[in-house]
Amino acid sequence: MNDPVRWGVLGTGWIAEMFAADLALSDRGVLAAAGSRSRAKADAFADRFTDRFGEIRRYPTYEELVADPEVDAVYVATPHPMHRDNAVLALRAGKHVLVEKPFTMNAAEAREVVAVAREAGLFAMEAMWTRFLPHTAVIRDWLAAGMVGEIVSVSADHGQWFAENRDSRLFAPELGGGALLDLGVYPVSFASMVLGTPDRITALVDPAFTGVDAQTSMLFGYASGAHAVLTCTLRAKSPTAAAIVGTEARIEVAGDFYAPTSLRLVTRTGEVTVGSELGVPATGRGMVHQSDEVARRLAAGELESPLMPLDETVAIMETMDAVLARA
Repeated sequence: MNDPVRWGVLGTGWIAEMFAADLALSDRGVLAAAGSRSRAKADAFADRFTDRFGEIRRYPTYEELVADPEVDAVYVATPHPMHRDNAVLALRAGKHVLVEKPFTMNAAEAREVVAVAREAGLFAMEAMWTRFLPHTAVIRDWLAAGMVGEIVSVSADHGQWFAENRDSRLFAPELGGGALLDLGVYPVSFASMVLGTPDRITALVDPAFTGVDAQTSMLFGYASGAHAVLTCTLRAKSPTAAAIVGTEARIEVAGDFYAPTSLRLVTRTGEVTVGSELGVPATGRGMVHQSDEVARRLAAGELESPLMPLDETVAIMETMDAVLARA
């Protein structure tokens, strides 16, 4: 596939708008169609992007969207509880899928989506856009080069303030609300990228007024002896920073660590060994890099990304299942 990927957006909320706006920054993909639960919502969404992509087909149902023969890949941008069914719907219609994080509500659902994708011979990936940002590529290079030495610990936090509102999706159990699935998935995925899957999990979870987790703190242990200390909350804006600490040096990732940002490497004696600070210019909101990754893998005939493998996505869901089980 050397032509731009023709995307269909399934779900037309704010995250879909961010994806579409960033897609306009790339020559690897185009917004071809939008599907919503009503024609009015599909029309309103498509109208906002016709000046960037030209005519965008609009569908009042998800079934009609995935049946469009001019759509190569579907971006699933619905709330978490719908991800499994929506992704399977698209896959069974013969479409590649990019599924918003968290990939599904739990590991069992994630395994189901992965099985359908592999059986159909189609590309699937979790839309953990942080994995594809420029500063994350630098982190991977530094780690691969052994610049931090043996990793001792990883820390990351993601806290945002949200007004307590029973009508908000973030506080609605039936819509997959709670701090961990919406915010905590970022630090959990970051730790997974660096250290893999933990073999010991300790968690402290405090509920919101609706029963979903309002604040969750996690301590993960690994066979290597490394620890990960991770937090997420709906109650306050935290630094949203991250650090990787090793025997030779540490990597400090400025907030917001999950978005385009800067980082630096500091030796254990306090010397900055790779520049004083590496600035990474922002490209839009940073979501363009994940759609470009999909295009690269499809062009190469690959069915998943080595930067966000499906087995790791399942393992991350298993880890979050274990955390919530301790609530």
